[in-house]
Amino acid sequence: MTTVADGTKAVVDTPEADEAADEAALAMAIDDLAVDGPAGPQDAEEVSETTAPLSADEIAVELAAGAALAAAAKAKAAADARAEAKAREKAQEKARAKAEAEAEGKASTEAVAAAAAKAGTKAGTDSARDSATGTGAGTAAAGKAVDGTAAKAAAAPGGAAQPLAKATGRPGPAATAKAAPRATATAGDTGGTGALPLTLPAPLRHSGDIIGGRYRLEECISQSATFSSWRAVDEKLRRAVGVHLMAAGHQRSRAVLAAAKSAALLGDPRFVQVLDAVQEGELVYVVREWLPDASDLAKLLTTGPMEPYDAYQMVRQVTDAIATAHRRGQAHLRLTPRCVLRTEGGQYRINGIAVDAALRGLPADDSADAELTDTRAIGVLLYAALTHRWPFPEDRYDLQGLPKGLGCVPPSQVRAGVHKGLSELAARTLCDPPPNHTTPITTPEDLAKAIALMPRIRQPEPELPAFTPPRRTLPAPAPVTAPAPVRPAFHGPLPYPARPRRRRLRRVLKATAWTVALAAVGFSSWQLVGQLRGGHHTADTAGPAVTQTDGAHPQIGAPVSAAPAGTPVTIADVKSFNPLGDSPESVPRLPLTHDGNPDTTWTTLDYRNPLQMIKEGTGLLVDLGSPQQVGSVSVQFVGSTKAELRVPATQSAAAPGKPGDYRVIAQSTGAQAELKPDAPVTTRYLLIWMTDLPKDGGVWHGQVAEIKVTG
Repeated sequence: MTTVADGTKAVVDTPEADEAADEAALAMAIDDLAVDGPAGPQDAEEVSETTAPLSADEIAVELAAGAALAAAAKAKAAADARAEAKAREKAQEKARAKAEAEAEGKASTEAVAAAAAKAGTKAGTDSARDSATGTGAGTAAAGKAVDGTAAKAAAAPGGAAQPLAKATGRPGPAATAKAAPRATATAGDTGGTGALPLTLPAPLRHSGDIIGGRYRLEECISQSATFSSWRAVDEKLRRAVGVHLMAAGHQRSRAVLAAAKSAALLGDPRFVQVLDAVQEGELVYVVREWLPDASDLAKLLTTGPMEPYDAYQMVRQVTDAIATAHRRGQAHLRLTPRCVLRTEGGQYRINGIAVDAALRGLPADDSADAELTDTRAIGVLLYAALTHRWPFPEDRYDLQGLPKGLGCVPPSQVRAGVHKGLSELAARTLCDPPPNHTTPITTPEDLAKAIALMPRIRQPEPELPAFTPPRRTLPAPAPVTAPAPVRPAFHGPLPYPARPRRRRLRRVLKATAWTVALAAVGFSSWQLVGQLRGGHHTADTAGPAVTQTDGAHPQIGAPVSAAPAGTPVTIADVKSFNPLGDSPESVPRLPLTHDGNPDTTWTTLDYRNPLQMIKEGTGLLVDLGSPQQVGSVSVQFVGSTKAELRVPATQSAAAPGKPGDYRVIAQSTGAQAELKPDAPVTTRYLLIWMTDLPKDGGVWHGQVAEIKVTG
């Protein structure tokens, strides 16, 4: 296995993995052909023998036989082309002789013959070039698979291919020939790339080579049979990048370029960005972002399973990102532990969307199959994070597989202490059918909704070191200079020396107590005077009693007869308001902001820096359905959050799209925000604009548990 330098080593697999996948695909194709093809007793015996799994030696032999047959077919086609070219040349010579004989009497006939001779010459030249190309291709293919003797034996009827089939227990040339229509159909479905070769070795490059005139290759982090991946330096922008290299003549090259360009248009910061995708001569290269401070999920799991909070954050962030990509028509199709990266700030980034699948020739399934593929992949990641086991019998990514015959069981049955909600979520996503008759989850959107409905998993409190009281040391006794008189033995504890500091401490405490008492008396007197003035003003104006309360002491100065509390206003809808960002934040969680359950929350994206360093703010747009009189808005946050209550500067049927189109009517800082304007306002839209978010586990994000509006 190739050692990868850092967190972005997940881009490619090792050559052994690609060869194993190719061998498995070949074995499956041969078995399918054997089942479809028998026509007699002998064929039936061959079919029964092919039910056994292929060994590595048998696969190599089958590869050699198939390549030899293909080379023989190409050689025969080249010979036919040469014969046809010779026939055309003879016909051309006859036409030229006839034209010269008739040149003296018929000028028009001479012109026609000359034109025919010219056309024949071009046809003969093209035919000769095609035959030469076919001969070279056949020779190259034969030399790559087997030597010339094996190719001749495979091409001859009843040659060495027949004993080969008997020795391996696999179909001979007859069965292999049946694969030709399938191979032709596969080549024809590649979007116009059927003329390109199915296999072409990765371009040979060395450290220090310059790609595209600006990317200097530094270190090869992975090498496969068809492409290589490098850590490089963009000499123009002086930054590290990752580069994939592939031969332009490979049949996958066009699909790789198309996938890279579509991924670059995604523009979501939760995905590793594709910076460039170019075909230059005989080379195709894809340049991507490099994250030197990130660690992939496979590396994170080497130390053991994840804690419930960490696993919850991983599956929530990955699911939200994949669901957003599917809404924009993108799919990953190869989401592995090496593609999920966690930065130092705790934010998860996804690498290789669409590009990794194209590099390995995975088909772009329809939308339903792509959604199921990515959803199952997320379930595998969650299962591995909870159990520290690969949820299949084989060992992958340094994780031990499950015992054979166990089947798909919830993670809680594999390891003790697994979070019950996360275990059920993994089983519903991965198992088919899920245990306990639960509803299966087949799309990233449904998975995001299921995660949003889960009770919030809180981050564990950091463990503080145990408090150890300081030890007291007794003062050393004075040195004895003269013999002391004999006295009765004293067995009690030695007395401590007198401490004059205690008197000063008592004086300070007394002075502090007097100061506090005087301050309390003065504050009470001031409050009483203010209350009397308020009562006199109320009596003069005969209006309602209005008292401003202090945020720290909300009950001080409350009127004797308070006005009745406002009636609740129904919230019609809540939307994510993020015009300064790339996309709406946590769309599936928006209904949780007003569901009446404070244990469910809506969460913003995770930011690696404080929000004010990135953008002006982010928020929620509350739609009341129609203009309503609003007296106050209560917002319950998780963690101290600085927020503003804004309303549109001008009333209109549609909500404004920019924060500057709203005016601020109330502000608050804290976990429980009581946003009350100076006077009731009539509006349909309310903007809860957050300008400072709390820090949680190394990242900054805001969480809203409940929103209540009163008239």
